[in-house]
Amino acid sequence: MSEVHVLDHPLISDKLTRMRKVETTTQDFRLLLKEVSLLMGYEVTRDFETKDTTVTTPICEGTFPMLAKNFFTIVPILRAGIGMVDGLLELMPFAHVGHIGLYRDEETHEPVEYYYKMPENVERSEIIVVDPMLATGGSASDALGSLKKHGCTNIRLMNLVAAPEGIAAVQKAHPDIDIYVAAIDERLNENAYIVPGLGDAGDRIFGTK
Repeated sequence: MSEVHVLDHPLISDKLTRMRKVETTTQDFRLLLKEVSLLMGYEVTRDFETKDTTVTTPICEGTFPMLAKNFFTIVPILRAGIGMVDGLLELMPFAHVGHIGLYRDEETHEPVEYYYKMPENVERSEIIVVDPMLATGGSASDALGSLKKHGCTNIRLMNLVAAPEGIAAVQKAHPDIDIYVAAIDERLNENAYIVPGLGDAGDRIFGTK
């Protein structure tokens, strides 16, 4: 079974609480999401493999660790996942970005894929799939399944807020993929929104209704 990592660093928790407030503006919400994504990125990438490399400093030659791989891909689940990309790119400006477009059917609450675009040879990449909310887990499971169908294996999932139901659904569908979250909330309501949550992340990022 995959592991669930709750990244409850004080700075992450503080910023998330500010995002939850109903009076937080679109501008502030967007900035806070970028900052939280960058902070979470430190932990999500903690176990990336390194290798010793010989370099020459201004003083002498020495051997030091560098990333063993140079191919990393951030994959936002559209549209809300876009809000987490800039923070991770600030941390890893060398990363590629792919996109998976999904929307939730309002009646069935099931995900429908409408867009899939990845860098060439993405199957050789370390992949971080990002989406602020892990509610029912349907969109995340579908996105992870699409990547696997295209030969991707080195995948991890990063969410801001998760419901227990969403975590259980992803772990059932993809027991090999670890999940990284800033908080696990209480439950889903009758409309499949996370409680207490922070509302519709996409609407709050883009100022839409």
